[in-house]
Amino acid sequence: MKEKFGLKGKVTLRVFDKDGKLKDIEEINNLIVNAGKAEVAKLIGSGLGGVAFTHIAIGTGTTAEASTDTALEVEVTRKAATITSVTTNVTDDTAQFEASFSSDDGLSGSSAITEYGILNDPTTGDLLSHVVQSAKNLDWDAGDSLTVTWQIVVQ
Repeated sequence: MKEKFGLKGKVTLRVFDKDGKLKDIEEINNLIVNAGKAEVAKLIGSGLGGVAFTHIAIGTGTTAEASTDTALEVEVTRKAATITSVTTNVTDDTAQFEASFSSDDGLSGSSAITEYGILNDPTTGDLLSHVVQSAKNLDWDAGDSLTVTWQIVVQ
C-alpha cells in the first residue's frame, strides 16, 4: 500500500480583551501554497538553500487565498513566532508557530484582521501557508490582543 505524504495547515485564532478574557476563538484548516511547498522541499535536502519559516503575519486583505499566493494581500504587521514541535499523529510530526499581536507591537486604533500567513523572513520572504477568514475586529487602543497558533502537520 502506497502512503500519501503531505503538509496540512491548521490555525487557531484567539481574541482577548484587556483583562486577558477570551472574547473569540476559531480554528481553521488552511492552504499550503505552492511557494511554501517548494521551500519545504529545499529544506529537506542538504545544500538546496532552503530558509526556515519563522514569522506570522496578519493583514486586512479580502481576496480568497490561492495556491499561487506569495504574500498577504494587505499585510498589517508580522512578528517572529515561538516555534515548537508537537505531536498530532506520531511523535513530533507537527511544527507549531505562535505569536500574539497587541498595542505593544505598535498597533493602534481598530483593525478588521482577515488574513494570516507564515513566512520565512522578517520583512519579505517566502509564504508557506495563507488563510483569509471573516474579520476579527480588534480595538488595539482598548487593549485587545490576537494570538495566532498555527500548526503545520506532516502527514
